[in-house]
Amino acid sequence: MTTFHKRTPSPVLAAALTASIAVGTATAALAAPQAVSPAAPPATAEAAAKAPPVPLLWKVSDDDNSLYLLGSFHLLLPGDYPLSRDVDMAFADAEKLVFEMAPDELASPQLAIQMAQAAMRADGSTLDQQLGPELAAKLASWGQASAAQLAATGMTVEVLQRFEPWFVGMMVTITQMMGLGFDPALGLDAHMGGLAHQAQKPATGLETGAQQIAFLDGMDAGEQLQMLEQALDQAEAGADQTLALHAAWRAGDVEAILAGTVAELRRDFPELYRAINVERNNAWLPKLEARLREDGDDDTLVVVGAMHLLGEDGVVEKLRAKGYAVERVCSACAAP
Repeated sequence: MTTFHKRTPSPVLAAALTASIAVGTATAALAAPQAVSPAAPPATAEAAAKAPPVPLLWKVSDDDNSLYLLGSFHLLLPGDYPLSRDVDMAFADAEKLVFEMAPDELASPQLAIQMAQAAMRADGSTLDQQLGPELAAKLASWGQASAAQLAATGMTVEVLQRFEPWFVGMMVTITQMMGLGFDPALGLDAHMGGLAHQAQKPATGLETGAQQIAFLDGMDAGEQLQMLEQALDQAEAGADQTLALHAAWRAGDVEAILAGTVAELRRDFPELYRAINVERNNAWLPKLEARLREDGDDDTLVVVGAMHLLGEDGVVEKLRAKGYAVERVCSACAAP
């Protein structure tokens, strides 16, 4: 069995992957979503009592076109709606939307089949045989404690034995978040995709589902086991750190997210950080610049995981370095 340096249980790896790469892909494997996500959750007294989340929203412009860049949290709570008027205005101004993955593909039942096929163990072994006694015992303990939540996804610990560690790690994280009330159907991507459908605005993706699945399935054995172990440690540690990350997103607190999730992921898992953040951001840049260079004055709203926008490796600073005008759109930031 591969051994790892033990760390304080942290949501950094699982949360960064969950918030960055394929929550939609993973949750598609739980049950095929509706063809069109609802544009907004039902109004509740709790939602009405809360101020809207402070958006991680920037506007990038050249002479005639603009990109609005909106940092997403892929599973949200009912109380996270309604959104800020800044987001409403950006959506109203944009003629097109771009996501990590196109909403139509994300809603396809075929995506779940592709993911399950990629994640299925092909050599006849069980997951426990790969994990070794200590990590297998940790997974069994989690499965016993989370049996009800796991059953709600259509999975059991016995069924998870048929899959690769990367898939099981994501299932652990998603099951925990759903147990806390977070819902992928309320995620910002699903919400904005639903609005785009209702408004008949074109919505495309920067990547395909096949590309995202290939990345996850292409992680080496050590990275996959790290991902699963971190997810189990986070689940054992409880809700506090997950809720703290969500609170930082709600507050639009760039520094808190950078100092926590981004800095720890870059320090503890540099190769994984480069693959899931830096390389993907670099691959997206030409596609985003092409939007700015389009003829006419069509504006585009881009909705991607928040980590992709922040810090020196983020899309915002990379576009600023290329000479585009960049401004944060945040009415609440200027409030007393």
